[in-house]
Amino acid sequence: MSFQFKPAIREQVGLLIGLAGGTGSGKTFSALRLASGIAAGKPFALIDTEAGRAKHYADQFKFDHGDLAPPFTPEAYAEAILAADAAKYPCIVVDSCTHEWSGEGGVLEMHEAELDRMAGDDWKKREACKMAAWIKPKMQHKKMVQRLLQIRAHLILCFRAEEKVEMVRDEETKKMLIVPKKSITGLDGWMSVCEKNLPYELTTSFLLTADAPGMPKPIKLQEQHRIMFPPAKPISEESGRLVAVWAAGALTEQALDDLCMTMDVKTIPALETAFGHAYTQAKAVRDERAMKKLKAVYDGQKQALQSGTI
Repeated sequence: MSFQFKPAIREQVGLLIGLAGGTGSGKTFSALRLASGIAAGKPFALIDTEAGRAKHYADQFKFDHGDLAPPFTPEAYAEAILAADAAKYPCIVVDSCTHEWSGEGGVLEMHEAELDRMAGDDWKKREACKMAAWIKPKMQHKKMVQRLLQIRAHLILCFRAEEKVEMVRDEETKKMLIVPKKSITGLDGWMSVCEKNLPYELTTSFLLTADAPGMPKPIKLQEQHRIMFPPAKPISEESGRLVAVWAAGALTEQALDDLCMTMDVKTIPALETAFGHAYTQAKAVRDERAMKKLKAVYDGQKQALQSGTI
């Protein structure tokens, strides 16, 4: 068996995106908007762990719905996601992935069951076995994550978030203070309810808060993805379109022609808006050819509008 290398080209790269938030933060709606933009009119898959609540949005978005019932084991999540990927959905939304950690049959309950098996009601023995009882549940969680990294579809995982605090000593007054808990995977005391490292296993992840629903606060965001999620704008279908274009590696001829057609407008303000949207998509994938063509079409259309020939 020989191992081969070839030049690296970004093409059909699936992104794993995490959205965490408390009640009223807009995480489900944002996930659906993002998936809708990625899918570009095609139905996407939604795996629902919350008794069909996602169906409330069935009139607003085009998706196929699947219920995931307890027990919420890592294996059950992996099987549902892999089934959606095998069905060739362009995007898969899981709402919510928190149950894999803290729901019925999730990792925390698996740990408790393993502790019962190892130590029963012997509380001294339970304390001694507590760390060892994590081995099997965490191995199953890691296996799920490894399987998710192999899927081709874009995957959006929704997590509940909770506000956490901690006691710290003030160095000046020596008094104990209650402050928002600090974490590399949390912001301002808000933390995703999931395995602590999972938000960093994903390609990118965000915290959403109730005071600014849908506005992405980055937990993990790499430089090449920042153009898709501007901090001053809510997550939207446009974010999804940029994700899909970036993942494809370059604009197809048809996609480029369609973007050029959006600039066939009658006013300069409308032209500026259309060009901004189109150029952003080309810039997201660093498609120099597309950027040059869009600029040429823009310049020609602007000149025609200014001269009154159209």
